Amino acid sequence: MERSISNVFDACDPRADVLQGTIRESDYAADLSQVLRGDAPVEYKDPAQFFANTYPTKGLRNVLRLVAARVMGRPEQIGAVFRLDTQFGGGKTHTLIALAHAMNGLDAVAQADEFLAPELRPTEKVRVAAFDGENADPANGRKLGTIRAHTPWGELAYALAGETGYRRVEASDTTGVAPGADTLRELIGSAPALILLDELAPYLRKVSALRQQTAGEQLSAFLTSLFKAVESSPRAALVFTLALGRDGVARDAYSGESQAIASFLAEADSVVARKATVIDPTEDDETVKVICRRLFARVDESKAREIVAAYKQAWDAGRDALPAAPADDRRAEEFVAGYPLHPELIDLLTQKTATLGNFQRVRGMLRLLARTVARLWKDRPADAYAVHTHHIDLGFEPIRTEIVTRLNQPAFDPALRAEIATVDGQPALAQQFDRSHYAGLPAYGSYVARTVFMHTLAFNDTLRGLSPEQLRYAVLGPKTDIAYIDDARKRFVADSAYLDDRPGVPLRFLAEANLTQIIRRQETNIDPAQARSELNDYLRELFKGTNLNMVPFASGPHDVPDDDGSGRPYLVMLGFEAANVAGDAVRVEPLVEKIYSHKGAGTDFRHNRNNLVFLVADGAGIRNMRARMLRRIALRELRRSDKVKDLADYQVAKLAELERTSEQQLAVAVQQCYRHVFYPSKNRLDGANCDLAHTVIDIQTASERPGDGQKQVITQLQSAGKLRLASDQPDSPVYVRDRTPLRKGQITTAALRAEFRQDVSLPMLVGDDVFIKGVRSGIDLGEYVYQSGDLVRGKGDPIAEIRIDEQSFVLTAAHAREHNIWPRPAPAPTPAAQSSPAPAPGRAPPARQQVQENADLQAEDALKAALARVFEKAQQQKVSALVGLTLRVFDKGDALKMFALVNSVPNATRRVEFEADYETKSGASASVKFHGPIDDALPLKDLLDTQFRSASDADGQFTFVLRFEPPLPVLAESLQKLTERLARVVNPAVHLLGTPNEPH
Repeated sequence: MERSISNVFDACDPRADVLQGTIRESDYAADLSQVLRGDAPVEYKDPAQFFANTYPTKGLRNVLRLVAARVMGRPEQIGAVFRLDTQFGGGKTHTLIALAHAMNGLDAVAQADEFLAPELRPTEKVRVAAFDGENADPANGRKLGTIRAHTPWGELAYALAGETGYRRVEASDTTGVAPGADTLRELIGSAPALILLDELAPYLRKVSALRQQTAGEQLSAFLTSLFKAVESSPRAALVFTLALGRDGVARDAYSGESQAIASFLAEADSVVARKATVIDPTEDDETVKVICRRLFARVDESKAREIVAAYKQAWDAGRDALPAAPADDRRAEEFVAGYPLHPELIDLLTQKTATLGNFQRVRGMLRLLARTVARLWKDRPADAYAVHTHHIDLGFEPIRTEIVTRLNQPAFDPALRAEIATVDGQPALAQQFDRSHYAGLPAYGSYVARTVFMHTLAFNDTLRGLSPEQLRYAVLGPKTDIAYIDDARKRFVADSAYLDDRPGVPLRFLAEANLTQIIRRQETNIDPAQARSELNDYLRELFKGTNLNMVPFASGPHDVPDDDGSGRPYLVMLGFEAANVAGDAVRVEPLVEKIYSHKGAGTDFRHNRNNLVFLVADGAGIRNMRARMLRRIALRELRRSDKVKDLADYQVAKLAELERTSEQQLAVAVQQCYRHVFYPSKNRLDGANCDLAHTVIDIQTASERPGDGQKQVITQLQSAGKLRLASDQPDSPVYVRDRTPLRKGQITTAALRAEFRQDVSLPMLVGDDVFIKGVRSGIDLGEYVYQSGDLVRGKGDPIAEIRIDEQSFVLTAAHAREHNIWPRPAPAPTPAAQSSPAPAPGRAPPARQQVQENADLQAEDALKAALARVFEKAQQQKVSALVGLTLRVFDKGDALKMFALVNSVPNATRRVEFEADYETKSGASASVKFHGPIDDALPLKDLLDTQFRSASDADGQFTFVLRFEPPLPVLAESLQKLTERLARVVNPAVHLLGTPNEPH
């Protein structure tokens, strides 16, 4: 069972005024004059309460000891003049008040020994004379008893010796001319005296407005005289404040005056025998103790150690997800010393928030943390074991005002209201996450948002924000989980409108909404009907073209004519919502099969099935395609709207760039979605009920050349050997003859052209040019005779116009000879006629024989057809046997299936040559090259088969080489046996080259 530990509410008790939220604004700003007059708040006026709320820092104890030694005339004194030197809000005035109380006695202070040893406490009255520049009134005079003092020397004279003392310097006070050192020495006398100078910079600004030319000179002269007078008065001490940083530079609201006074003091130091002793009343490592003493009446140290041990356990368990611990890891010890304040919270306030110009180091932290503690103890979340940054409730109006107004961060108010804290009852993004995703759990959404926001508040850009590791450390506690912290962070990164979304920057908020989220929100405002309509229009435009007759979004056979007479095949695009290919399970969709098989109302069978190509979406690409369309519309409308005037210049430029690139991104997304092509083929897809094969548009190719979708489809069809454009060469006349009714002897040109639209074993023709070239090629090779009316054209005749109609015929040469159509009947011989002489020995053979003998034994077609064509050419060229066959298989998947088939051919040496490349889904890549026997390649083939299936991208070129021993006879029986072995499983598209057993 998990051991229960105390929480922060068990281990600590805040002071009553903190818990009740009754600390007044004036309580954070110590006022020396009020304390000396006796009208300050009780927390400052009453020594017992004052010291109860004060932590005895080393600097405070030191200054009390040194001043006491001086005014008591003790031998261990080391000086008469002391400077309290910290930045604005660093505890200087608080220290002066402590001095004033200590010199008047500490009898009523319970813990007096923490501050000043008993032997150093004054035993006789010490005159305390103070000048507070904030309360000074150089124009009207500050009322003191019956007089009005206008200058520091006037006020100090009255404090040291009453009205008599003032009269001694009255002329200097009214004229603004500093008194001399002897006059001041008179006023100080030999009795114990403590002179305090606070806030000289505000006084210098006031008096400069009256006497611009002489104010600084007279203040400098006064300080020089005062230093000399105090140094020569054995029981007098002077303590003054100066708000300078460690680098000697003032950065508060009176920085100019503070720098001037620093110069005056340096001049005074050079006149007196010794320099002022510089003391920092609150060092950085004591800040947390000062704050804890003021905020908490009780901290149970044993429970604090128990709780910190639980934090240490959580840090150790999640060390891999947290910032690396320092070599000298003192985090736990520092946590105990500053408990209940989490170390990260203190680091934030001292190293980031403190860099803001108007944040006072101690005073500002006390004000912010007092309100945080009051709110935390009111809400009492069950997971609170210390005070974290995420406990700064930015929805609590006093805290929000502290950030927005006092720290002068109004630019972040829109981000604060929209995403971090509920203001005016409107739930911010963080609270929406808490309700939707973390109900019953700690408020991870608010914790992450508050922490990131507070880390955004820093003066230097390099300090703003924090890393995911730092965020986990800031929020992690005994009852919070790193996994939920990360979940909330990721949700903010995805949905925030104000997080800085530039690459590589830490987690931090921007004053203005980030452009990514502005676009995303614009996308949510797009009407879905508008997006669908524009996407459909875009698809129509992208895939239209001059080669294929596009039919967009066909819903049934009635949308696709059986033939419109244009001579172009149909590119039938199915709507992505009507049909799509899911995953790797490619199948012919029922709608595709229905359109392919039927026409009209769906009851009649389609005739021209070899005239359809289907384009179907990939289910995995639909979401990205739609998102790119939405983004394009959003970018366009943003640039056209009035919203652009509210964007920063860099955002306007970025928006223009994004709109320019969105067109290409949309084209790529569409083509990566619409990539499945189904086309007519006898090599139907496995499991299909109709003669349709499948190929895919290569994603890489589509990405490199977007913008012409139809071209990508055509490229795939050409690669599969299915489509012939007007510029392509026709198929072999013999091949066409043997696969059409032309093999019976004759056919009309119209009917022969129709065969290319109906017979799926034939290629698809774009227009009639290739068909006409094929007829002419058949005539030139002596395979065809063309007849149209009385016109007959055969081999060697002049070129004639080839008409495609029912009155024009293509005849086989054999049919033409048999019916005495071609060659034309010879005219009756005349007496003068002589028979043509036989060719003389050594002369060239007839043209037909030349063509046959010079023709290559090669073919490019489906394997069965290619084998038949090569054997046919060999027979025509009188080749008796083949000593070799070379098969180049175009499809890499088909090639892998051919290994076993080629290896089964008897009486032959069997080799394979291939080069293959693939890239894994994780980005790794490999290349394989092999030349050698098939048996040696089988292990590589198995490897490639596995890798190709899982690869993100793959390609390969495979060539099989057979050498027959003895040579393979060119006989029908040999062809049949070879075809049965090589094409019994797959009939791939190949390029086939035969090697004859003898030159020809």
